[in-house]
Amino acid sequence: MNPRRKSRLYLVIVVLIGVALTATLMLYALRSNIDLFYTPSEILQGKGEKHEKPEVGQRLRIGGMVMPGSVKRDQQSLQVSFKVYDAKGAIEVTYNGILPDLFREGQGVVAQGVLGEGNVVNAREVLAKHDEKYTPPEVADAMKENHKSPASTYSSSPDGGNKS
Repeated sequence: MNPRRKSRLYLVIVVLIGVALTATLMLYALRSNIDLFYTPSEILQGKGEKHEKPEVGQRLRIGGMVMPGSVKRDQQSLQVSFKVYDAKGAIEVTYNGILPDLFREGQGVVAQGVLGEGNVVNAREVLAKHDEKYTPPEVADAMKENHKSPASTYSSSPDGGNKS
């Protein structure tokens, strides 16, 4: 092989390695920024055919209704805790910050955060549902399926509202 072809071959190999490395780093960065959407029952019983539950420390979004009577505010700070429920369970959410103006008991909410011990979501952002005109399809399907029971069915269970 002559020196000119050899140098071109090395150049092509270096470019291919660079492209592969760039693609790998991009996919890794995107993977760490994905927040999967769960309903309270999907966190408790698992999601999909394999009933895969999220792991402690996993970033996620949880959507459902704010359980009436579950909102507890710390008088000394902006710490708030509340339960998000659907037809098959309820999950505790803690948040430190100012809640949206439209946040209230019995309304739809999406909280984005990290799953902690004991199925408690430590939210870094809370979004309140503002109207019925647009709802993401997965949220609308989950709410139709899961909000067939009133909130009172969760407050009487001995495990603090979590049905399994």
